[in-house]
Amino acid sequence: EILVDALQNNTSLTTLGLVGNDGISKHGMTILLKLVNDVSSINATLQSNHTLSYLRVIEINHNELDPDPHEEIQTHVNVATEINGNSGSDPEAAGKEKIIQTLLHSMKRSQLCRLQGIDRSLYSEIDPLHLPEVLSLIAQRHGQGELYAAVLSSIMTLCSTMNREKCIQQERDYHAAKAAEHIAKVEELDKELATIKEAVAKNEDNVYSQSNKRRRT
Repeated sequence: EILVDALQNNTSLTTLGLVGNDGISKHGMTILLKLVNDVSSINATLQSNHTLSYLRVIEINHNELDPDPHEEIQTHVNVATEINGNSGSDPEAAGKEKIIQTLLHSMKRSQLCRLQGIDRSLYSEIDPLHLPEVLSLIAQRHGQGELYAAVLSSIMTLCSTMNREKCIQQERDYHAAKAAEHIAKVEELDKELATIKEAVAKNEDNVYSQSNKRRRT
């Protein structure tokens, strides 16, 4: 862990060979894996070490009859360091490529989460407005698998919610317009009533005035 802490912010060391170091346990290898590709969150992946292009703890024998759990970890380490090496010393490009190859690949992410002891959803971290772009990216790079179906479902739910919001807004605007028309009509009728009352009052004044004149005569 001391070694990992020292490498966390490493921007110069590109090669680290630890083959033959029997003191590194499975837990230690897992920590090294998280160093180069931490899948606990999108931000954690972006902040992983993107400088190491070679990190070897054991040699992989590819013995399918007797698979070594350490080899599985080393395989994922190799994938992450290969991405680093292919990114031309561009940490931002390496981070994005790790997200595409691992976080947006349902099987690889499942394997990495199991190895790193992570149990949380990726969807909550994605801005809903970016879901269509993510869906397109998944389809281009990984096909229409499990994650594609899950993101598509999220988009359908989002669209349904947005359509419902739009319908409510339209209905609200309609009634608001009708209310404005009614208020305008009430104001118009009030003016007519005021005019009528004024005319009636003048007429009554005229009648009263003429009545007084007749009495005087």
